[in-house]
Amino acid sequence: MSASLPPTASLPPSDYIIIGGTGDLSLRKIFPAFFWRYLDSQLTDEYRLFATSRATLSVAKFAEKLRPFCESAFADGHATADKWESFLKIIQIVNLDLSNGDGATSLAAQIARKQSTDRPTIYYLAIAPSLFGSAVLMLKAAGLATEQARLVVEKPLGNSGESSRKINGELATVFAEHQIYRIDHYLGKETVQNLMALRFANVIFESLWDNSHVDHVQITVAETVGVGGRASYYDQYGAIRDMVQNHLLQLVCLVAMEPPARFNADQVRDEKLRVLRALRPLEADALLLGQYEDYTDELGTSSTTETFVAMRLAIDNWRWAGVPFYIRTGKKLRQRASEIIITFKDRPHDIFSNSQDGKILGQPNRLIIRLQPSEGLRLQLTSKQPGPGGMRLFPSDLNLSFDETFEERLPDAYERLLMDTARGNQTLFMRVDEVLAAWEFIDPILALAKARTPVSYKAGSMGPTGDLLQADGRSWIDPHEDW
Repeated sequence: MSASLPPTASLPPSDYIIIGGTGDLSLRKIFPAFFWRYLDSQLTDEYRLFATSRATLSVAKFAEKLRPFCESAFADGHATADKWESFLKIIQIVNLDLSNGDGATSLAAQIARKQSTDRPTIYYLAIAPSLFGSAVLMLKAAGLATEQARLVVEKPLGNSGESSRKINGELATVFAEHQIYRIDHYLGKETVQNLMALRFANVIFESLWDNSHVDHVQITVAETVGVGGRASYYDQYGAIRDMVQNHLLQLVCLVAMEPPARFNADQVRDEKLRVLRALRPLEADALLLGQYEDYTDELGTSSTTETFVAMRLAIDNWRWAGVPFYIRTGKKLRQRASEIIITFKDRPHDIFSNSQDGKILGQPNRLIIRLQPSEGLRLQLTSKQPGPGGMRLFPSDLNLSFDETFEERLPDAYERLLMDTARGNQTLFMRVDEVLAAWEFIDPILALAKARTPVSYKAGSMGPTGDLLQADGRSWIDPHEDW
């Protein structure tokens, strides 16, 4: 597999230190991503992976916990027992107690054995945000916050603008902004990056990407699962904080941003920031909240936390003035899917209105960008139906399914983002001014939501009904089943 890697995929040997390295996030996402990159030879035996743990744990015991989350690599023949054993040799378990700093000196000594000015050292805080401040101060006290060090942090970065400023301020006391990588795994998805290629590498789309040609945009992130074991955590956040403030607003930014002069981290993030600052404050009738029927049973108490949210956004700039962006996300919906749908304006004059079956031509052109599952792109057109019978027109699709088009396995979002931290590429990571601008938009919406009781909806539906789109003469386009 390594022979197929392009030269741009090569990485410098690095040290990854996962603080909270034996926890749920590390086992489910981070270390499986490392294993896949090791199988593809992006990680080599020159790399070192440190997992910190409060309790004493051997690598063998850690491997027992990790192995179930790596089974897919064995099931499809990518991994072998020998590869697994080789991978385990680059892992070290280090005792570390954040509450008192015990173990930090030992960690520093182990890192120092291979540390050099050109060897990246990456600290991934796979811990609760409330511990970020003490973690970075501990790294500083142990002499680990060096110039070549990088810091990776997971959402949520606060539950309001004020708390986010506090957390980001704590990080900034130790690490410079260019050293901080704020992960949003949606930005690591292959299709999200393809959205930028689609727009900025193809004049056919970018020339139509404005309010003269686009009728509206819909973004749906639908989940079939409920809150389950995360009920107590989720109830403190809800769908607005958990999904809209980061994932959905980032997708809006990538759809709506202006072309950067260069494809580099700061210029891409500058353009996303301009979109966030151009968002019009949400009006009361542009917000719909829902809660699935058995949510309070799972939680064990009454609650007005939303598990579904839909919004109509407006972007006040020349490109998008008058084009509504409809976004929605929810749990226990009918199907799991994340899609961006660009609906183009209908043709100004229909020359086929008098032809047979011309009435079926009500569907405008649409570009559908599927983020998950089965990533791909689909362009909906109108074509002539083959055969006799005159000009019989029907809707047809140009379909680019990544699974069908590309034979090799597509890396998971975490794999790509982890490798970007090693190469020092911040393009797919949020800058602090982006984070705070998103909260400036979201904080007033949270105040609106606090005064409302969510509408109940049935599990297995697509959320509560409402007039968010109907008032505009439009309707939701549900995700496709047949990707």
